[in-house]
Amino acid sequence: MALKISLKPNERMIIDGAVITNGGRKTEFIVENKVPILRQNNIMSEKAADTPCKRLYLTAQLIYIDNTQRDAHHALFNHQAAEIIEAAPSIKPYIAKMSDELLEAHYYRALKTGRDLINYEAEVLSRV
Repeated sequence: MALKISLKPNERMIIDGAVITNGGRKTEFIVENKVPILRQNNIMSEKAADTPCKRLYLTAQLIYIDNTQRDAHHALFNHQAAEIIEAAPSIKPYIAKMSDELLEAHYYRALKTGRDLINYEAEVLSRV
């Protein structure tokens, strides 16, 4: 099934590991095969990954877009997840759901759960 994508001027996205930046005008195109795609609002940069849960999201993102290193990224995800759960056990349900989604290759769903995790982390940190 083809996916029609509309990019705003200067919007960035990742398609199968390639970072693409649109020019100064709106663009539409169709992706006709199944490849990892992330739009700008779902991309976490290393610089922006400034909390433990954001770093976990970044690792999940790498699992999705970098299939050549997927096993190594999974190992890093599991290590990071264990450290986060040890420090903040209340986060465990989010991480468990995210981990299950990654293992089932529901990568985009895992990233959505990761955004929920980041929001929860922000709530927890705001109370401290």
